Amino acid sequence: MEVQILGAHLAELKGARLTSLLIDGVLVVDAGGLTSALSLPEQKKIDTVLLTHHHFDHTRDLVTLAANAGYYWRKQLAVYAPRYTLDIVTRCLLDGQIYANFLEYPSKEKPTLIVEAIEPYDRRTIAGYDVLAVPAKHSVPAVGYQITSSDGKSLFCTGDTTVGISDCWQHVSPQLLVTEVAGPDKYEDWLKKAGHLCPRLLREELIQFRNLKRYLPRVIIIHIGNPYEQEIKEEVAQVAQELEADIIIGHEDMKIAL
Repeated sequence: MEVQILGAHLAELKGARLTSLLIDGVLVVDAGGLTSALSLPEQKKIDTVLLTHHHFDHTRDLVTLAANAGYYWRKQLAVYAPRYTLDIVTRCLLDGQIYANFLEYPSKEKPTLIVEAIEPYDRRTIAGYDVLAVPAKHSVPAVGYQITSSDGKSLFCTGDTTVGISDCWQHVSPQLLVTEVAGPDKYEDWLKKAGHLCPRLLREELIQFRNLKRYLPRVIIIHIGNPYEQEIKEEVAQVAQELEADIIIGHEDMKIAL
């Protein structure tokens, strides 16, 4: 399994894209900074998109990916997300008012996007992977996904989350954990209210993981608050040292082999 970080940041600016992961070139988790990261031939390989929640920085490029698929190669894409997420995305992004309705284009009989609800604790075979959706703590209903390949390689992507993500730990056993740190410790109270993590809060959740599972997976941090990236790096490095764990900051176009 190869995991490529297409977007690793909270805000988009030159050199930084919104949250999106690509697995083995075919499966996408969140679509914040997706199409700007990939060539048309690379986009053409994508079959499936998993959405963790409906926020714009995780869903925006679903429209641009659908436009390219619908206009250039008339390919159908499968989109999985919780029903709550799909209801908002279809009403706000795919309503045909700002752009084409790719739930009906090029035809209602064969639309570009096929959406299907996947609810918390659903386990499905999707695009050849074993996919388990697990509820995530955030400011809106959200899930994380454990994705396991046919050869047993696995990752768990929490999506946006905050204190209490450790409720997930009993359901997952990944080799790679992709999670978020949106700001430094000095903003802990605000981040907690907004449904995000700082390094100190991440440390608490990882300790609970290790207490339950007796190991810590490799950890990659994304959804990084751009203005605070250096502070976050330093504080995450301190957490990694204290826990004697492999925890690093992700970046655009990083590739991780499992």
